[in-house]
Amino acid sequence: MSSRISSLSQALTFPLLALLALALGLGLAGCGHAPTARLPATQPEPVALTHTFVHQLPASDSGRKYWLWVSVPSQYEQIKDKTLPVVFTTDAPYSLPLIRGINAMVGNQGRNIEPFILVGLGYEPGLPLSGSRSRDYTPTNPLRKPDYKREVYRAAAYGEAASYRDYLERQVLPFVRENYRADLSRSTFVGQSYGGLFGAFVLLTRPGLFQTYLLGSPSLWFDERAIWEIESRYASQHQDLKARVRLYAGSFETDRPEPRYTPNWNLLGDMKEFEALLRSRRYPGLEISSETLAGEDHRTMGPTFFTQGLLWALPGYGPYDPS
Repeated sequence: MSSRISSLSQALTFPLLALLALALGLGLAGCGHAPTARLPATQPEPVALTHTFVHQLPASDSGRKYWLWVSVPSQYEQIKDKTLPVVFTTDAPYSLPLIRGINAMVGNQGRNIEPFILVGLGYEPGLPLSGSRSRDYTPTNPLRKPDYKREVYRAAAYGEAASYRDYLERQVLPFVRENYRADLSRSTFVGQSYGGLFGAFVLLTRPGLFQTYLLGSPSLWFDERAIWEIESRYASQHQDLKARVRLYAGSFETDRPEPRYTPNWNLLGDMKEFEALLRSRRYPGLEISSETLAGEDHRTMGPTFFTQGLLWALPGYGPYDPS
């Protein structure tokens, strides 16, 4: 890494109980509190994510102090003459440890994932989980409407995806390029739920930001399906959409019977409709496909989505030890 790193950088460590809570207890659509565990009398040893670092990279326009998590392969120092593809994932506290674990195990069946640099996009500290992601991952603000559904839109702020996209383009991607041996011409975006909605927004407003988009259970229902208007606007102004896109949803992610949710909450149906719409545009540079994950719902589909998506996006060959 370059000596020009001026922001806070340190090895990423967690107390063991906190790491387990991140891996097992963090939901995406909402967040309940994990059960409180009684600590032993002696001070527990911290658990470190090896080859993983965290940088504080404030947004220059707003001053928001975002954390950027970066995990490199164990062979990173041995392959100094080679740049690596980069995977950017939203919801870093949940997704980065999970993706690292998946990456370490998939080779057991004869398939693996090409070595890559994993960049986790963290939240703004000091806010509740729903505060940062609801604000930064959504393209429109339903609170502007007098008849908005309070039971659905409970966060304090929405609709700043454009600002967060610009922060990625102007600061995050250049930082990764300058400080890691990253090949950003082979970049993959991974987002689930609101993160998938944000990925769809980036795809339809700044598609060249990433080469490949893996969108899991994207919340295309958000704000009365506002993403469809964004897609229509893009189609009216462009003849091509150069990107590789792979969509995923669980087979149980269909209409929800609970009245407290928006009646249009059908992630599986929306995914198929979104894919069909983009196919109908006949963009010569667009490669798009989707997969329904059997037996999965909104809370369980993440591990399968990450596994299948990365095997599709970055298929590896030969033995590989990502530990």
